[in-house]
Amino acid sequence: MNETTRQAVTAARIWLDGHDGSSDDQITMRMMKLMEESGEAAAAWIGVRGQNPRKGVTHERADVAAELADVVFTALVAIESLGFDAEEAVTACAAKVLSRLS
Repeated sequence: MNETTRQAVTAARIWLDGHDGSSDDQITMRMMKLMEESGEAAAAWIGVRGQNPRKGVTHERADVAAELADVVFTALVAIESLGFDAEEAVTACAAKVLSRLS
């Protein structure tokens, strides 16, 4: 994770903690926000594929990428909200994936 991303994740977590608190209920809301962002990514892909007959093609692949970036960012904030270092968690996940592929 680069420094800009790290700073933004930390700033977002601190802001959310200050605004909403950091109780388990608030962490639950952050998890739910992750689901909301995932839904927006799915909706954008539906828009790329033109799968809604009422709307047709409404999005481009760049829109999907931007929505997926929102999913990733929201997940990083959720990891930090749980009290873990997001970069360490992602690095451990990447190592696990690499070990399965080799």
